[in-house]
Amino acid sequence: MNTQSEHLKNLQEVRSTMERSSRFLSLSGFSGIFAGLFALLGVLVVYIYQQDFFYGKNITQGIFLDETMLSPNEVNGLIAFLFFDALFILLFALVMAVYFAMRNVRKNGLPVWDSIAKRMLVSLFIPLVTGGVFCFVLMHHHLIYLIAPSTLVFYGLSLVSASKYTLSNVRYLGIAEVILGLIAMFYTTYGLIIWAVGFGVLHVIYGLSMFGKYEKNIIQAKE
Repeated sequence: MNTQSEHLKNLQEVRSTMERSSRFLSLSGFSGIFAGLFALLGVLVVYIYQQDFFYGKNITQGIFLDETMLSPNEVNGLIAFLFFDALFILLFALVMAVYFAMRNVRKNGLPVWDSIAKRMLVSLFIPLVTGGVFCFVLMHHHLIYLIAPSTLVFYGLSLVSASKYTLSNVRYLGIAEVILGLIAMFYTTYGLIIWAVGFGVLHVIYGLSMFGKYEKNIIQAKE
């Protein structure tokens, strides 16, 4: 009986070692939670700006729809505001992701920068950068109503692409983001709301799921 238990333990250790060597396992649920909260805060800022921007202009279609009733300077100002708002959200989310990932790396004694991490980042950034360029093209042509859906679709594709080098939760999040982005393509009136659900609510749910599944037991064990 003891021999069987030892064999089972050895198999589990081998499986754990193989998983560590083939996947990037240092992602933290906290980074998802913070990314979602930053996204929701950014949406709130856009909503407040929208209320002020369209005040008295008799435009009821919303910030992500047709801006033909606006002057070129107003359109450019709107685009610049949306760009910097999204940029700040992205930077804060990346800082939190790197911070919590590095913290997990140190706690678990994993390598900081190995071939798996490189492959994951390459898989992540190819569709992400492509989507960024595509959104710049949309900005150039003043197709603002398509930017929010496009960011969701390309971000989701980048997560699906990177998920083969990390935890399966990332793939499910990516699929959900793509679906929301495609829905937003048809219902552009609700672009801001759907964007908030995709980048805000889903990230918080993902982060809580990651924490409950992978990190909560570890923290309790150390206590």
